[in-house]
Amino acid sequence: MNELEQKYQKLKASIKNLGSAIVAFSGGIDSTLVLKAACDSLGNNAVAVTADSPSLPRRELEEAKKIAKNIGAEHIIINTEETQKDEYLKNPSNRCYHCKSELYAKLNDVSGQLGIKNILNGTNFDDLTDYRPGLKAADENKVISPLKDSKLTKKDVREIAKHLGLEIWDKPSSPCLSSRVPYGQEITLKKLSMVEKAENFLKGFGINELRVRHFGNAARIEVNEADKKTISGNIISITKKFEEIGFSKIEIANFKSGNLNVMIHVRAEN
Repeated sequence: MNELEQKYQKLKASIKNLGSAIVAFSGGIDSTLVLKAACDSLGNNAVAVTADSPSLPRRELEEAKKIAKNIGAEHIIINTEETQKDEYLKNPSNRCYHCKSELYAKLNDVSGQLGIKNILNGTNFDDLTDYRPGLKAADENKVISPLKDSKLTKKDVREIAKHLGLEIWDKPSSPCLSSRVPYGQEITLKKLSMVEKAENFLKGFGINELRVRHFGNAARIEVNEADKKTISGNIISITKKFEEIGFSKIEIANFKSGNLNVMIHVRAEN
């Protein structure tokens, strides 16, 4: 048994001991590996639950459905209402705490309905080093993080997923649409729609890893260096489309996941 298989067997064993589990399933690689392990160790006693709201891109919802089906998991989609709550819409630096609190409250409802007390999420060991206010909500709701508890890093997760033949092993992270709006600037359904339309348009050029940050009338397109030629080569059509969406200015910047979190740390240090 190689090292990757050993790590996966350990993950499965930790989940098997639970007897049954609900997996908070976003369709990202972390929760996908947790769901795969849960299904492999618990069979029909593992259930995937995906939270749908205006902050979730439609393409991500459809991909989550596809992934769960391929794994063979029972998949339930619920509606969460974070975008109807002032404490979330005000977009404070701990916005994710309010989002996850809403998510876990709804998952607790599902837990009661199904008679499954264990709720699992996809938090990995690396997440402990990042700014993740949602971790507090997980702790408050006694949510289990099997990847974190097994000390599996993001690199581990991707390597195990590749070893298992999961097609999305290299899928880029895709946080919610609200993460594109700078902290302190109000979240609105219009802003979320603008960001989703803009990112969908850019992905039509084959750009897989990107962010469109919403700065009022200005859009900051963050892409990797290799994709900047694609942006510059299509800048006329991009500018036209973005103007139709509601952006009058465009800025091109380097891609970095969690860029707005970096701004928090900079303000805190100054």
